[in-house]
Amino acid sequence: MLIDRYSRTIDYLRISVTDRCDLRCTYCMPKGFTEFEKPKHWLSFTEIERVVRQFAAMGTHHFRLTGGEPLLRKNIVELVERLKSIEGVHELSLSTNATQLEHYAHDLKRAGLDRINVSLDSLTRQGVAKITGFDAKDKVLAGLAAAKDAGFKHIKINMVPMQGINENEIDAVVKFCMQNHFILRLIELMPMGATAQNHQYINLQPIITRLSQELDLIPSARQYGKGPAQYWENAEGTFSMGYITPMSQHFCQSCNRVRLTVDGTLYMCLGQEQKYPLAPLLKAEVDDHTLQQAIRNAINLKPLQHDFVEQPLKLIRIMSSTGG
Repeated sequence: MLIDRYSRTIDYLRISVTDRCDLRCTYCMPKGFTEFEKPKHWLSFTEIERVVRQFAAMGTHHFRLTGGEPLLRKNIVELVERLKSIEGVHELSLSTNATQLEHYAHDLKRAGLDRINVSLDSLTRQGVAKITGFDAKDKVLAGLAAAKDAGFKHIKINMVPMQGINENEIDAVVKFCMQNHFILRLIELMPMGATAQNHQYINLQPIITRLSQELDLIPSARQYGKGPAQYWENAEGTFSMGYITPMSQHFCQSCNRVRLTVDGTLYMCLGQEQKYPLAPLLKAEVDDHTLQQAIRNAINLKPLQHDFVEQPLKLIRIMSSTGG
C-alpha cells in the first residue's frame, strides 16, 4: 500500500490527459489563456498505462481521467480500454463538461468506464454563457441524455456555487437532479490562481442545513467513488446530494489522492506546490522497481493540508493546469 508520512493511504489517482478545454469557466481558466502544455510533452497512452500499472501494483485501485476536458484527447476510448484491462484497476471514472459526451457516451460505456461526473454550474443559457464563456447548455444536456441512454448509473452533477453569479440557481439544479435521478454535488470554490481568487466562495454549511431541512435529507453512509464528498439522502433513498467543503470544513486529514498532470508531474496536494516529475523516468524507460520507488518518494512529499483559508492568494497555479 502507498501510505504517506501522516498515515494516510493513497488509493486514488486522478490523471489529466490534457490541459486544454473547449470552455473557459471563469474560476478555472483565465480569459484568453494560451499557455497550454505542448502536445510533444504530453504523456503517451503507453506511459499513462505504465504509471497506472505501478500504482495498481502498490494498492491504488481507483482512477479518474480529468483535464482540461478529457474528451478532447484523441482516442480517449482506447485509453479507457487499456486502463480497464490492468489488473488492480477496480474503478475508472471520468470528469467532463459533457460538451462532447453525446458522441462518446456509448463507446466509453462499452470500453468499461464505470462512472461519469459532469460539471454544470447553471441551467440558464445566460448563466452557462457567463460562467463558461459559451452557450453550451444544449450540448451538455444532450451529453447527459446520452450517458443515461448508454447505461451509466449514479451520474454526478458538480456545481460550484459563486456569490453573485449562480447562488440563486442552487434550488433549480437540485430540482433538475431529482427529476433526472442525478446525484448533485455542491463544491466550495478553491482560490486556485488569480481567476478563481477573483470570485467569492460560498460557505456551504448554511446551505447544507437549509436543504436538509427542506428536503428531509439525512446523512448517508453511501459512498459514490473515493472522493471527499459527504452525502445526504432522502428517506426513500431515491435522491442523494454530496457536499465538498475544502474551505469551511476541510478534509485534509483523510485525503487519499494525488494528481498526475498531462506532462507527467505528480502533484501531492491541490492546494500546495509539492510535486515530483515522473516523465524523465518514463522517457528513460527505467525498470518497474525504480519507478515504484519514485512514486513512493513522491508520496512522502505529500503535505499535511492546504493553506487555502490562511493564505488564499498563495497559489498561482490554475486548476486546468493541475487536473480537476
